[in-house]
Amino acid sequence: MVFYKAICVIVTFFLSLGGMITGTYFNDTTDSFIANVESVEAYTNTIETAVPQTDVYDIISEHFAAPLPEGKTEKKAIVIGYDGCRADVLSLVNADGAIGYLLNTGGTAELSYCGGTNYPMINTQKTKTAPGWCSMLTGEWADVHGVTANSIPKSNDTLTLLTTLVEDGTIDDSAFYVSWDGHFVNSNSTYIKEKAYIEQKGLDVTFLDAQDDAGTLANTVDDVSSADCSDFVFLTFEHTDHAGHDTGFCFTNPDYAEGFALAEADGRTIINTIESRATYAQEDWLIIITSDHGGFCTEHGSLTIQERITFIVTR
Repeated sequence: MVFYKAICVIVTFFLSLGGMITGTYFNDTTDSFIANVESVEAYTNTIETAVPQTDVYDIISEHFAAPLPEGKTEKKAIVIGYDGCRADVLSLVNADGAIGYLLNTGGTAELSYCGGTNYPMINTQKTKTAPGWCSMLTGEWADVHGVTANSIPKSNDTLTLLTTLVEDGTIDDSAFYVSWDGHFVNSNSTYIKEKAYIEQKGLDVTFLDAQDDAGTLANTVDDVSSADCSDFVFLTFEHTDHAGHDTGFCFTNPDYAEGFALAEADGRTIINTIESRATYAQEDWLIIITSDHGGFCTEHGSLTIQERITFIVTR
């Protein structure tokens, strides 16, 4: 443990030094992060009791497996992903945004962790985009699904919920909306093999890439506003990740705070669209907002607590 903490101190020092050189917001210590997370009263657990991000898989599976509540005729679920959004950023939540609205209308917020193990144990998985989302969609860590970093195509030995829920007849259709090409556009994208599997099997699963977050929002709104929208929708917004890489992953960074506000506004638009559905009263909706990883200075992928502690908001 002493050796591991020493590694953390060294890594933090060099990342902070890089932050000073590049002009990023670097006054971001382990202690300040913990204090900021603890100040978020909405969390029902602590960093020590954070749940694995793979729990997202279980939450969705259990939702579709549970009996329909009285008066409901159909189950639906949506995951709104805020890429690169740190857990302490929820200190900026207000009632107008998606998370604030969910929490004010019966939702709950849990601290979660990426990286395969909770802090301060040394992580067994990189705090990267592809491993994080893949762990949620498969319910497994990288030692099983094989996506240890970005630009590694996942084999079809471990399929995502987008595919299995349709293939086993639990739901009729699903959709995946993104703007990052690393998901399923390039030959080395994470889900390129699964996309081919879906097409070969003729499954009603939509993988749709957009140019930017505005395109992802438009694709999602088009879907959830349709009379017979997809039963399960998974989407990712890049606002916070882009801001973090550009100027720093820290909620005291105005650019990063603005990225979170943009994600919250887009998320709220999607929720409003869902609740405006003519059939909403008869539908049993699960809404999740979560993040694949955090960040430190302008990077992520390493072992700092700022990169590893995430969140799962559910209603």
